[in-house]
Amino acid sequence: MDDNKILLHYYLFTIPQITVFAGAILGILLILHVDMKKALGIFATFYGVLLIIIAALVRNQFSKLPLYRISLLFFTIFTLLGILLLIM
Repeated sequence: MDDNKILLHYYLFTIPQITVFAGAILGILLILHVDMKKALGIFATFYGVLLIIIAALVRNQFSKLPLYRISLLFFTIFTLLGILLLIM
């Protein structure tokens, strides 16, 4: 099977579970009346770090694929955006 297809299937099975978990954290923060920018910053940072961890788990097998590199870049930008929201 093509490595791109394997990586895509891996992401399709893992990212939705992480999204639900990070979304639950965001929901709890909003219920606790945390400032919206701080809540979104915490959400984006937490979600981005979890996505980077997921990407790091398969780095040895997929590090040469363009899809992997683009997704890792996106995950890193998402994390940095969250940190930027927390600083503001």
